[in-house]
Amino acid sequence: MENFIFKNATEIIFGKDTENLVGSKVKEYSKSDKILFCYGGGSIKRSGLYDRVIKSLKENGIEFIELPGIKPNPRLGPVKEGIRLCRENNIKFVLSVGGGSSADTAKAIAVGVPYKGDVWDFYTGKAEVKEALPVGVVITLPATGTESSNSSVIMNEDGWFKKGLNTVLIRPAFSIMNPELTFTLPEYQTACGACDIMAHIMERYFTNVKHVDITDRLCEAALRNVINNAPIVLKDPKNYDARAEIMWTGTIAHNDVLSAGRIGDWASHKIEHELSGETDIAHGAGLAIVFPAWMKYVYKHDINRFVQFAVRVWDVDLSYSSCEDIVLEGIRRMTAFFKSMGLPVTLKEGSIGEDKIEEMANKCTDNGTKTVGQFVKLNKDDIVKILNLAK
Repeated sequence: MENFIFKNATEIIFGKDTENLVGSKVKEYSKSDKILFCYGGGSIKRSGLYDRVIKSLKENGIEFIELPGIKPNPRLGPVKEGIRLCRENNIKFVLSVGGGSSADTAKAIAVGVPYKGDVWDFYTGKAEVKEALPVGVVITLPATGTESSNSSVIMNEDGWFKKGLNTVLIRPAFSIMNPELTFTLPEYQTACGACDIMAHIMERYFTNVKHVDITDRLCEAALRNVINNAPIVLKDPKNYDARAEIMWTGTIAHNDVLSAGRIGDWASHKIEHELSGETDIAHGAGLAIVFPAWMKYVYKHDINRFVQFAVRVWDVDLSYSSCEDIVLEGIRRMTAFFKSMGLPVTLKEGSIGEDKIEEMANKCTDNGTKTVGQFVKLNKDDIVKILNLAK
């Protein structure tokens, strides 16, 4: 097990009707009575959540300027617009209501406001975050885990590059999580969210670090929790208990509890960023395509870990004729699970042309100058082969 420091300061407010506390929480954490309010499309208005949030803000004397229209695979353009609004109106707090895209946009705005340069510098590694505005989140889609993570992912429309930023300064001050707010999610969004959660866990699970049995077991339990509950909510969208299980698992999957003492991989995420950057496919759907192909390509690097994954997570019987057969059956069962939720598991099913493979591999590796991943370091040629396996 590696040395580690664990600290997560995000206050989680979980349960029914908790969105009505948003005004008091903003008042507690904000340095002024004026905030920027970020959200996505019309779903929060159709559901009545928008009205409840506005009511709570007004009851607590909080003024707000709105930044609506945040799209999935969040863009840099709205980030820069949010930075402009905050600077012009002396805003010192950013509130996100919606899914991970709204929250990641809010985080990007939060680091961009005090920075004199281009906020994209943080995402390309040209600058290091020194300060950020506090952020609050009301989450409506369990998927990204951004509600208590140190991560933000943004897509630059100039070239369609999708890149991530990691810094403890963007962990939200608070996150409000009411599973009831997920009742109206379309089936496809629910499925994409479940896959995203599983991917966050698997990125941590496949590690070269030895003697990490406690977090192995936690990862396996979290994966099985999603596997057990996702079919329930797809069949019964208003099953509160199953929704709550998935929502909390999504948070644990990405708040660094499962990272303690480990070095995660993250190659599949970086490869998928090129899929969604190129085609705007939902992140969870892209991960359903990439992960099985990545596994087929790298499993021989540590076949025992993949056997463990197949047996403990997917209940593959050890009586299979060889370790390799056990591993491949585990990958087959995972792929079948993704497919059973209505997700694409090949580039063709995701409407991603083979002609894009070379370009995506180039962008992922900065034209072949960098590798991605920690479990197995992958170069451009490796990524081309993985994407070909995903055809």
